[in-house]
Amino acid sequence: MSAVGTTPLPGSGRSALGALSALSVVLIWASWLVSTRHSVGAGLGPLDLSLLRYGIPALVLAPVWWRTGLFPKGAMGPLGLMILGSGAPFFQIVAFGMRHTPASAAGVLLPGLMPLAVAVIGMAFLGERPDRWRKAGMVAILAGGGILLAGNLGSDGLGWISFTILPIGATLWAVYTHSFRRSGLDAFEGAALICIWSTILNLAALPFVGTQFLTAPLGEIALQSVTQGLLSGLVATLLYGTAVRALGGTQAAAYTAITPVAAATGGAVLLAEPLGISVLVAAVVTGLGVLLSTGLLSRRPPTG
Repeated sequence: MSAVGTTPLPGSGRSALGALSALSVVLIWASWLVSTRHSVGAGLGPLDLSLLRYGIPALVLAPVWWRTGLFPKGAMGPLGLMILGSGAPFFQIVAFGMRHTPASAAGVLLPGLMPLAVAVIGMAFLGERPDRWRKAGMVAILAGGGILLAGNLGSDGLGWISFTILPIGATLWAVYTHSFRRSGLDAFEGAALICIWSTILNLAALPFVGTQFLTAPLGEIALQSVTQGLLSGLVATLLYGTAVRALGGTQAAAYTAITPVAAATGGAVLLAEPLGISVLVAAVVTGLGVLLSTGLLSRRPPTG
């Protein structure tokens, strides 16, 4: 399979492209968290959102998956894990978790934990050895989750669903990250195949689950078509694939430092969610941990 682009970039150019791609992704992710949290109770069901999330990119990228075929030779093992980790199964798990979680807390429990999950899988199965700065980042990420947990105990706090389901989603994304890195697929091929297979799975589930497209407000459908289908489904997936190819899986995932704080701010401003001290501190601590996990302070570049 081909790599991203046709002309290799020099090391500095590749790193700059990867960093810019990753930072663009986390801004889209923050918008996606707020948008998904808004829509899970506002007319469209999780399957409807998933159809938009993967169906629109599948149509746009049809020439790509038509060329590769649905069963690309030598990539079926990693592709199966990629679909599980970032396709329709991942989306349904996250949508269920976010039904019970404010966008501010979801920013800590989902994208905030993704770099930790990526690093743990890299150490446990791929022989990665983080330096002291990246280890400090992992500790900070865990501390952020602990602060969020401590600040939301009690009858009015977050439930077990938030603290269980969203970290599972973060782990699934980590599986996707490492699988894509080793699949041999480029960003367009990976995105196209994930989206077409996810669309097939969604359509297979449609007779059993049903749809709310016929009763949902047109404005809501238009909003989610942009945020789910075009931005999160197409643009962010392509940019994330580019970042993984340019930086490596672990470092690309670590550039989600902005997401917890951005999601907390977006949830407060756009959804009028209460921005408690524990959520704000947890978001900042987690973001700092993710920033350390990028390896920016390391003497040697992290492997991914």
